[in-house]
Amino acid sequence: MNEAEISRKLIRVCTRLHRRNLLASADGNVSYRVADERILITPAGKSKALLREKDIAVITSKNEILQGTPSSERLMHLAIYRGCPKARAVVHAHPPTAIAWSVAFPEIPELPSECLSELILSMGRVPVVPYARPGTEKMGEVLGPFLPGSRVMILARHGAVSWGEDLDEAYNGMERLEHVCGILKLAKELGGLSVLPPEEVQALREMRKKLGERIL
Repeated sequence: MNEAEISRKLIRVCTRLHRRNLLASADGNVSYRVADERILITPAGKSKALLREKDIAVITSKNEILQGTPSSERLMHLAIYRGCPKARAVVHAHPPTAIAWSVAFPEIPELPSECLSELILSMGRVPVVPYARPGTEKMGEVLGPFLPGSRVMILARHGAVSWGEDLDEAYNGMERLEHVCGILKLAKELGGLSVLPPEEVQALREMRKKLGERIL
């Protein structure tokens, strides 16, 4: 894809996120790494439902602004690109149910993946990253211990981030996260969480290894 095509795909991803209620108004940000010298990223302060190609900003891996007004949360994207050589795209959104898990259960280190086979097979483990103030360098720093092993992460009391080897994978991670969080929420409301037998969890984790690293 050339940069015009990438810009259009970034806008389509933002539109999908907005339609799925994974972000609201100017929330969230999406980026694509063309090369270390050129990273396309959504702008600051604009509704993700109303973006145009001319709004897409360009930065470098050293946080130099080449074009436009990039998202104030770009340091988080840059931290992922630095820590994950395979990362080509990053999606940050505010999925409501995923965020609610981090508010209701502030001590949990990760989603209870032992409850759902699809969670294990599609994403492996999903950690809850400690809170960091939005827009600060700390947002990138707190991700460090989870990279490159985790491609989908809940950002405590803030949102979630997913990265992939292309934009589709990064988007799929966000959609998948909110879906499984919704199932877990419903199960808790209906009577509580139950887990698979340990031997089945282990078998599923072995299957996940064979499926590879990509988000499914």
